[in-house]
Amino acid sequence: MSGLGGLNKSPEGVVIGMVQLQLPVVENKADLQHQADKIVSMVAKARRNLATMDLVVFPEYALHGLSMDTNPEIMCSMDGPEVKAFKQACIDNDIWGCFSIMEFNPEGNPYNAGFIIDNHGAVKLYYRKLHPWVPVEPWEPGDVGIPVCDGPRGVKLALIICHDGMFPEMARECAYKGAEVMIRTAGYTAPIRESWKFTNQSNAFCNLMVTASVCMCGSDGSFDSMGEGMIVNFDGTLIAQGGGRPDEIISAEVRPDLVREARIEWGVENNIYQFGHRAYVAVKGGAQDCPYTYMSDMIQGQYKLPWEDAVKITDGTVCGFDVPTRTYKGNI
Repeated sequence: MSGLGGLNKSPEGVVIGMVQLQLPVVENKADLQHQADKIVSMVAKARRNLATMDLVVFPEYALHGLSMDTNPEIMCSMDGPEVKAFKQACIDNDIWGCFSIMEFNPEGNPYNAGFIIDNHGAVKLYYRKLHPWVPVEPWEPGDVGIPVCDGPRGVKLALIICHDGMFPEMARECAYKGAEVMIRTAGYTAPIRESWKFTNQSNAFCNLMVTASVCMCGSDGSFDSMGEGMIVNFDGTLIAQGGGRPDEIISAEVRPDLVREARIEWGVENNIYQFGHRAYVAVKGGAQDCPYTYMSDMIQGQYKLPWEDAVKITDGTVCGFDVPTRTYKGNI
């Protein structure tokens, strides 16, 4: 169904390219500019590589690398020169793009942000990572929920970032809001390889949703990101997969029309519907209550594990960060 990586494009198909970008070292503004130029050049490579490509996706940390440096000098903003360059690259190459920045936050730690730009240079989706990879990442918790947008050729797109994908609730929220393709960008390193694979597949199958995921790739001299671009069909089967070759672009055609068909026509394993209509064979419309204690507790601000008091790592001091003193003030 991949259309030979998108070479053969069907009338209903959407061709997605996942860039296994070489992991950079970014320490100052000059490095930042150099990496922004590299990303722009890779947008052009994606277009030259495949004329049928509708959307090119760059990994988390594509611009900043994995240093976790919060130096304001190299933080970005949505109206800054880097984002402007990405917008222009999408216009110049007539392609949609998904990008990553570490975004300056005057109220606290930077945000780990991702966004989708259309082929006219307009930002169509903007997202802040909800679940930074604690205790390693210092980023502010996301506060804009999980948006969904209309993408190229009418496909419904959602974007989550790296560790977000380890929480099944994230993928479920994307699907619940209508996403037919969930993008997952990441900087993961090799120890996460197996969990990366099976969560990408389970997130797809449990929600009848295509997942398109990609990590940074190669070494920066300290860390080794794994690449591992993956596009998974809504039934959980693998459509396309990359390995560990930096700057390789993994591509495939996906079929949002078949996602829509499955969500409407499937009886067995239509899990995204059946979750809210338990045992509809026995009771009219199925049970539509909420039997999950963790959900009701979280809504009431009372989420607490039975072993919570014994958890040993509850801040970032093991990774060299200071104990935080601010209380979270969300606006979701």
